[in-house]
Amino acid sequence: MNTRARLHLATATAVLAGSTAFAGVAAADPGDSSDVNVTVDIPAIHQPGVLALSVAANAVNLTENGSTALVRQFTGTLPTVTVTDTRTAEEVPAGAAWAVLGTSSNFTGTAGQPAITADHLGWKPRLIDGGETGQVSEGEEVVTVLDDPTQPGNNVGLKDQELLVSTYDSAAVTGGSYDVNADLFLRTPADVAAGSYHATLTISLFE
Repeated sequence: MNTRARLHLATATAVLAGSTAFAGVAAADPGDSSDVNVTVDIPAIHQPGVLALSVAANAVNLTENGSTALVRQFTGTLPTVTVTDTRTAEEVPAGAAWAVLGTSSNFTGTAGQPAITADHLGWKPRLIDGGETGQVSEGEEVVTVLDDPTQPGNNVGLKDQELLVSTYDSAAVTGGSYDVNADLFLRTPADVAAGSYHATLTISLFE
């Protein structure tokens, strides 16, 4: 008998034996019975927390206010910026800290006027709600090139990324929401060309 034949035979024997055993159980008389309650607790899937940034509006209009014979000034308020952290302290990388920075493009004239460079735009951050930990703080005031003419284009205005709000310890401020805005001021020479101008102020969150 070859190997293949043996395999067929063994299979047939197993099927026959199974059939015989099943028939015996089916023919048995019913006896006592008992129920078993089966329970299971299925926990919710853990969703990791997130560190997120939102801004209350996507536009602000600056209006003339406080101009002098030498400098024209246009002011407004940055829409409220909110940093929300839904993470637990254990989800925060060791030693992490977050910061919100802002930088502006140049002001471009809609009718072809010469651009007003971003170093003419400054701000004064104002913390609205820093939580109860005291570890979230606003950035310092950033003045314009007309306030500090000895530093043209460097370290003045929102030409480069400037601090709006930050914390030095992300793990200490998890589970909270923090609001900040800023007084915006555009200062130009008195002879600035009339017309409409547009710039983009980019607000970014880093950790």
